[in-house]
Amino acid sequence: MGSADTQAGKPSQAGEGFRLRDGDEAGIEAVRRLVEPVCEAEGLELALIEFRREQGGRVLRLYLDRAGGVSLDDCARVSRQVDAILDVYCGDSDAYTLEVSSAGINRPLWRQGDYERFKGRAIRIKARAPIDGRRNFKGVLLGLSEGMVRLAIDNREFAVPFNGIAKAQLVNDDGVNGW
Repeated sequence: MGSADTQAGKPSQAGEGFRLRDGDEAGIEAVRRLVEPVCEAEGLELALIEFRREQGGRVLRLYLDRAGGVSLDDCARVSRQVDAILDVYCGDSDAYTLEVSSAGINRPLWRQGDYERFKGRAIRIKARAPIDGRRNFKGVLLGLSEGMVRLAIDNREFAVPFNGIAKAQLVNDDGVNGW
């Protein structure tokens, strides 16, 4: 699994910018619109964007995916390009570290299309609020319909609202996960 880090958050040089803030969905969407074309040009898929405060400061983390895997060189190329773009459009943000990594075998599920694409695979979901008395689900993904992610657990079907998912990811055959 590849990964590359770059310090970002330098003064803006030109263009109409935006400021990234903790929990700012509009800022994440603005980053997605800027970063996705770079990833596509490199033959990569932008699997997830995270922006959060961690012990060492704020981190903007991009997860990339591609059939056959993502190399360290892929991550480094995307990191250099994205760093330059964000310097222009996101330069007024507080300092943060840009991390670009492979989505890996426990790929995060972020978009609605992910829940159709990975139908039949084992997944883990953490809901924002309890559903039938539980927040954590691990089962086989049945798909997405009418805004509900459906999964089978022990011959029982559960439905989790797409908008109620705090975190979701594929689970590899060994059941190892990242949280």
